[in-house]
Amino acid sequence: MLLAGVFFALMNVSVKHIPHIPAIEIIVFRSIFSLVFSYLVLKKQKINVFGNNKKWLIIRGIVGSIGLISFFYTLQNIPLASAVTIQYLSPVFTTIFGIFLLKEKVKPIQFVFFAISFAGVLVIQGVDARVDTFWAVVGIISAIFSGLAYNVIRKLKNTEHPLVIIFYFPLVTLPFALIVSAFGWVNPVGWDWAILLFIGICTQTAQYFLTIAYQNANVSKVASLTYIGIVYALIFGFFFFGETFNAFVYVGMGLVLLGILLNMRVKQVSK
Repeated sequence: MLLAGVFFALMNVSVKHIPHIPAIEIIVFRSIFSLVFSYLVLKKQKINVFGNNKKWLIIRGIVGSIGLISFFYTLQNIPLASAVTIQYLSPVFTTIFGIFLLKEKVKPIQFVFFAISFAGVLVIQGVDARVDTFWAVVGIISAIFSGLAYNVIRKLKNTEHPLVIIFYFPLVTLPFALIVSAFGWVNPVGWDWAILLFIGICTQTAQYFLTIAYQNANVSKVASLTYIGIVYALIFGFFFFGETFNAFVYVGMGLVLLGILLNMRVKQVSK
């Protein structure tokens, strides 16, 4: 999961480096890379590319696609660390959906911790003029669907190879992304191509490590390891994009992390 975090951080920086390329178009290139790479590896290993539990694999592709598309749009429109922090609400939704999909138990105190995290997002949105309500909501949508995706990955752990799960991500995403991007296509030029390729490599690698992690460990414990990513976001945001924040924004980020980590601690102690 720590390795996944590193590659996701590099992907985030790369997406933000090409704001002139629409997010949905970046998804097209990322999906093509992932689809071809996953297919070739699966074929070489003689693994059925379409898997066994097609229903849940398609669902994983749909919810994962919505989560990724909305996250890419927030990355391009609000500060890097803010986008990452809001997306880090995903463990809240991972836990909530886990009640229904994985039959995991949640203690009443955990809902207090969830409220602390949401309060942090409200603080960020309220004090940082660069984070308007619309993009804050888009970021929360990304977190909701990421939470769903992580539960589906866990549900598929006994039936599917990690690369099969990853294969369905671009398989479902690409047709939709191609249609939408056709209405506002921007031709990449120069270094854009190298950055797009790098995004594909980083995303594929990160997804592989993330899938392995969620298939082989408790959902909440694995999710808690993602938070080193906010440190990367703050550092990269400052050095690459000159992003700085006032004290209240840091308080908001701290509330998001506090609520999530307290929630993880309760779940780990209960086990």
